Amino acid sequence: MAESRAERRARRALIEATEGSEEKKPSKKSKSSQDAKGKAKAKHPGSRRNEDKASHTRSKRSHKDRVSSARKAVDPKSPCSIMKACGGCTALNRPYKKQLAAKQAAMEELFAALCEREGISVDPIRGMGVTLGDPGKYPAPRGFRHKAATPFAPGKEGTVRCGFFERGSHRIVAVPECPVEVPGARQILIGIAREAERLHIPAFNEDKHLGLLRYAVVRCGWRTDQIMVTLVTAQRDLPHAQEFFEAVAALDPHIVTVAQNINGRPGNAILGEETRIVYGAECMRDQLLGCEFDISPTAFYQTNPQQTELLYQLAIDGMDLRQDDVLMDAYCGSGTIGLCAAKEAQNKGIGIMLLGVERNPAGIADARRNAELNGLTRSAWFMADDATDYILDAADNNERVDVLSIDPPRAGSTPEFLEAACALKPRRITYISCNPVTQERDLHQLLDGGYRLLKITPVDMFPHTDHTETVAVLERR
Repeated sequence: MAESRAERRARRALIEATEGSEEKKPSKKSKSSQDAKGKAKAKHPGSRRNEDKASHTRSKRSHKDRVSSARKAVDPKSPCSIMKACGGCTALNRPYKKQLAAKQAAMEELFAALCEREGISVDPIRGMGVTLGDPGKYPAPRGFRHKAATPFAPGKEGTVRCGFFERGSHRIVAVPECPVEVPGARQILIGIAREAERLHIPAFNEDKHLGLLRYAVVRCGWRTDQIMVTLVTAQRDLPHAQEFFEAVAALDPHIVTVAQNINGRPGNAILGEETRIVYGAECMRDQLLGCEFDISPTAFYQTNPQQTELLYQLAIDGMDLRQDDVLMDAYCGSGTIGLCAAKEAQNKGIGIMLLGVERNPAGIADARRNAELNGLTRSAWFMADDATDYILDAADNNERVDVLSIDPPRAGSTPEFLEAACALKPRRITYISCNPVTQERDLHQLLDGGYRLLKITPVDMFPHTDHTETVAVLERR
């Protein structure tokens, strides 16, 4: 599909924002960094040239040496030792205020036509601990990712390599510590690799489709100290399996769940269809906006919980819930948004009915358990169904929905869903998006269907990246 003008504008603005600081002051250090990235060849005479040639020769000999070469691509004064090689936090060296300003400019450009049509402006972006425009010193966000993952790959003599994929490749870069992950998560992942080596559990070779251990995912609670580990293996049976699972559980005293997910299919998808608990509880528990949530190994749960509370509160404020409202939470996942909204309404003495729809059965099971945890079983119903199919049926049957909450995947919603949403005529629609480009497209259809855009607020869920999430609030005309 051809890229739209809005997509090109947004992408161009974000690229300029994140890469602009790298175009300053060429020096020997920046030249060296470019050499290591392959953008230029070393031309210094003497021993330095010989070292570069030797490094280039070694990089052809083994994957491990290629990784070592990639790590040399970094300014040693960087806040992350592998920033250039990893490519995840492209703006980590950029002041946070400038990051927010760049994202704000990108969102204003993307939503310019909508804002002009509705006579509004994009709200100032909400960063971590600061809103753009606030006076004073801005923070440098660290340790906010409460989910960490690694691929595994075989090394020499039975070793197991772990870390991140190098930018633009499937070569693994070793990660001693990640400054944006919650402290301790990366050490658990490294410990899993060491235990696999000790017990001779081979890492998966994605080229040859041989080996057993493919990925590991660590999720850490924010308001709780609980940790859940999911091990992804190419098949169910492992050598020394029980000893391995117990050794993984012993890596941190806060680990409450170890799960095994079996994924033998080729491709880049991390998780397969089968998951079983091999140690501890079925779920870990965390809290958001005063609600408790059980999170199962395969259920969706936001990675940055601090900003998730902000994101959800913006949506809840936009719902303007009233007594006896019917709130439909589409793409509800584990029920987090709808249950937080229902709990806040309950605390204010407002009784509503919550209806959640999610196609992932594991998410619906979590949502029902979470409704019970928060004392909302009598006022919350959750259905495992495709959101578009469900809302089409609801529109055909003239079902009542007063407030509609939408939080679709990156592809956005579907024209059929949005058409049915307009047919239901909810008083308010809140639209949370992890991809503002597809949200901008969808909002035009909602406006054409009888709604007006009250506000749109960007939220910085992942500092140091080009990613921005947005909350749009719409009202029936």
